Amino acid sequence: MVDNWKCFAVYARIDKEAIFHQVRAKEGGPAPFAPFTMLNTTQLQQKIDQAIEVLERRFFERSELIRLLILGIMSGENALLVGPPGTAKSQLARSISKLFGSEHWFDYLLTRFTTPDEIFGPVSLQQLKQDQYVRKTAGYLPSAQFAFLDEIFKANSAILNSLLSILHERIYFNGREKEEVPLLFLVAASNELPDEEEQLTALYDRFLIRYEVGYLQHASSYEKMFDPPAKEIPVVFSLYDVKDVQSASKKVAISEGLIYFLYSLKKDLEEKEFVISDRRWNKIVHVWKTSAVLNGRDYVSIWDTVFTPHMLWEVPEDLPVLRELFEKRFTEQVKAELEAELPLRRYHQIAQRWLEKESELHAFQFKKEIGHKMGAQRTEEYRSMLEECRLELEETGRDLRNRLLGWQRREKDMNAYIYEKNRLIHQVDKYTVKYVHLRVEGERILQMIQGVYRTVFDREIAGTEYDYTL
Repeated sequence: MVDNWKCFAVYARIDKEAIFHQVRAKEGGPAPFAPFTMLNTTQLQQKIDQAIEVLERRFFERSELIRLLILGIMSGENALLVGPPGTAKSQLARSISKLFGSEHWFDYLLTRFTTPDEIFGPVSLQQLKQDQYVRKTAGYLPSAQFAFLDEIFKANSAILNSLLSILHERIYFNGREKEEVPLLFLVAASNELPDEEEQLTALYDRFLIRYEVGYLQHASSYEKMFDPPAKEIPVVFSLYDVKDVQSASKKVAISEGLIYFLYSLKKDLEEKEFVISDRRWNKIVHVWKTSAVLNGRDYVSIWDTVFTPHMLWEVPEDLPVLRELFEKRFTEQVKAELEAELPLRRYHQIAQRWLEKESELHAFQFKKEIGHKMGAQRTEEYRSMLEECRLELEETGRDLRNRLLGWQRREKDMNAYIYEKNRLIHQVDKYTVKYVHLRVEGERILQMIQGVYRTVFDREIAGTEYDYTL
């Protein structure tokens, strides 16, 4: 069953990449992509850090959204912002385009009366005289690299059909011609979600990333809002950065463990009657692979999946439930990947095994002390079991104690440890708590081991002293 999930679509065509690299060479641009080295990965990460800092100075309480939009740009996925007017949705989208120095920006507020001419360009009268229905798209959406469409679900059917192919395939059907559009990223916004209408539902599905934006909540944000930075937003990225990341993401591997993680999450969602299309899962994995590239890896880590809940919901009210289901599977996967460092499952099995024999072994020890006679064979069996118990509990207790001490040392700089896993993570404390929980679970097992040993042998295990008050 898991094997069916190993196949995921390749996104860009080879001939398109070849053309891109030829143009780059003629323009004197950097060399075509080679597998990421530590140097250029570091440079890209520095650019991302700079971009986040620039945007966070201007947009408050939007840290997670900023990171998510940067990930969306690099992966080539569209984003939908849902929320009331006046929450800086269009301003944030426009500011992100400035980070790339792009002048090919298209911004429009849609209404039910908006015509295709306003979005895709006017019909060419010159071509019309030759019986050719062709639009002049320069300066309109089909020629844009970045775009923002406000109130997108108010678009009429005449606009919707062309939007669908642009959003999904990056293709615009101009008359009889099929034109590839240079669109890198489109952000759309809406005050409300679409009705159950087939065309609007199809349009809604084209937005992998969905985020609910609200008004500012903290007094400190209002203090900063009235004193914005005077400097213009600098150019941080080049368009080549996006192309290189997208090219590199095709070479990123995903393990069977993470495929099973995805499949298990899918089943959990279906039990709660959340249905996610195969196309959407495919795109989610593509975003995971992009995240791996941004973090300098050629394989997907569980840490690349942290933004997944924002790619699952149909209505914002579903997000808490989806997040809970995701976090449960995420924590299980983190524990599984950390088994080599802190094999809690093995420790627990050993502790549980001897806990079940604790009363039996303690009774034997008591009978031996009071001189109770037992058969020679039975006595030998218990002595052998006692020796096995002593050796295994002592070895396990000392090993677990030493690993827990090492874990405590790591916790002193846990923020940096998490940050190395995924530089786009915003609320680092949320994830450091997971490691604390693992340590606490390990401490409970150590106490169980020490308790069984104390009961059976009436002494402490040497070398397992541990301060549980930390």
